[in-house]
Amino acid sequence: MSTHKPGYEDRASYTRVACIGAGFSGIGLGATLKRWHNFDDIRFFERHPDSGGTWWANRYPGIACDIPTGLYSFSFELDPNWGRFLSSGGEIKAYHDRVRDRYCLRDKIAFSTEAYRCEWDDGSSLWTVYLRDRKTGEEYSHKCQILFSAAGQLVVPRKCDIPGSAKFKGRIMHSAEWDSSLDLKDKNVVVLGNGCTAAQIVPSILPEVKHLTQIVRSKHWIVPTINPRYSSWMKWIFRYIPLTMRVHRFLIFFLLERGWPAFQMTKKGMELRQRRRVMAEKYIRKKAPEKYHDLLIPDFEIGCKRRIFDSSGYLKSLNAENITLTNGKPLEIVSEGIKIDKGFIAADVIVLATGFQTSEFFHGMDIFGRNGLSVKEHWSKYPGPTAYNSCAISGFPNFFMLLGPNSATGHTSAIIASENAINYSLRILKPVIAGKATTVELKQEAEDLYTREVQAALGETVFNAGGCQSWYIQDRKWNPTMYPWSQAYMWYRSLFPIWSDWNIEVRLACGTRNAL
Repeated sequence: MSTHKPGYEDRASYTRVACIGAGFSGIGLGATLKRWHNFDDIRFFERHPDSGGTWWANRYPGIACDIPTGLYSFSFELDPNWGRFLSSGGEIKAYHDRVRDRYCLRDKIAFSTEAYRCEWDDGSSLWTVYLRDRKTGEEYSHKCQILFSAAGQLVVPRKCDIPGSAKFKGRIMHSAEWDSSLDLKDKNVVVLGNGCTAAQIVPSILPEVKHLTQIVRSKHWIVPTINPRYSSWMKWIFRYIPLTMRVHRFLIFFLLERGWPAFQMTKKGMELRQRRRVMAEKYIRKKAPEKYHDLLIPDFEIGCKRRIFDSSGYLKSLNAENITLTNGKPLEIVSEGIKIDKGFIAADVIVLATGFQTSEFFHGMDIFGRNGLSVKEHWSKYPGPTAYNSCAISGFPNFFMLLGPNSATGHTSAIIASENAINYSLRILKPVIAGKATTVELKQEAEDLYTREVQAALGETVFNAGGCQSWYIQDRKWNPTMYPWSQAYMWYRSLFPIWSDWNIEVRLACGTRNAL
């Protein structure tokens, strides 16, 4: 039996819209509802003590975005004040907070609140969200007509999988749980992992540590990039000359979209990838010490897994005297360090740059649609998670996901993908928001057809056929992560919904139903 917070039920027991998560996608949803419909009857439930999603959780040294922030921002809130072409995590979090406050959304967020169960009631055509206060453990519920999940996939850090961690006398911490009070000066530090996060952490902490050993678990293509500062006169132009900021954004979008063909398994795609591969290999050989070339240069197609954009000077930092790279396999953590198959590494601090648990889209939350069917049961009909247009599933009325299955891009901004999903969802929901319909629900046959098309298209991309093992793919066969087409195409689909793929239902006053 759930217990309700004193006074909470009167304050927010029902809103027409509820959203799980208050990161960029959640805030984008709230802002777009205000912009399009002057609608603010919404409640957000955020598991963290502050909003911002991944940009609140990840505060490790050197954190930055590898997508130009002229594009890694909302199209309706262009900012002329970015400091650099690629902004730091702190700048991005501050931008998020400004947008949240501009649209008066902070007071609509219940912080440190975890949704653990959502149930659709066919009789009332309402969702019930069961919630838990993470500080007090108190449980209560909230009802809504429309439910969004903007919880994100990169939520739960991947825990240490090396035996013996309890024996370690020093500190073990995941990059997403960074303790800024920890003094690394004159410490022996081991960084486990060598993906994008590690490539930002290593050069940032290297000057202060006694010695850093990085354990290379897999190879990644590392490519050069630029990160110039925006000058004061450029910011003045963006601020005062009409359309210049929007033209700047469009040019970035256009240049990144031009790179999409390189991810396709076509003759043109192969040629583009070969040119990129030659450039990347030349860059690695030029910047990194020769003794590490074999540890760094992959043998799979570029783009098969996420590339590392070397804006932080990672490769250059490998020339320092106080760093060692090894591909030794960790065997056991002991009190003074890590035993590997090639010897022993002394450590005072172990940093886990090992990513997140990516096998689930609703961590710690069960969602039940019509007839008590759960999302997990629904997805068991397929080899893995799937969603129509990355945001909807049949049997779950008035329910949408933001950055759901098959929404990730390999070439452009996640904010664009999120906006496309928001815009599409709100176009479908327009009759419900306007009070002309009770529910909108995806047809099963539309979901089946879309799923077949997505997985077939992914089979013709480097994500599936590039010869690497990545977190994009489950059981090496089903890709629930990547979007197989360009974001320009997703934008087009968001503008022109296929209405025949949807059931729109009106519940009449006498209790009968009528489909539009």
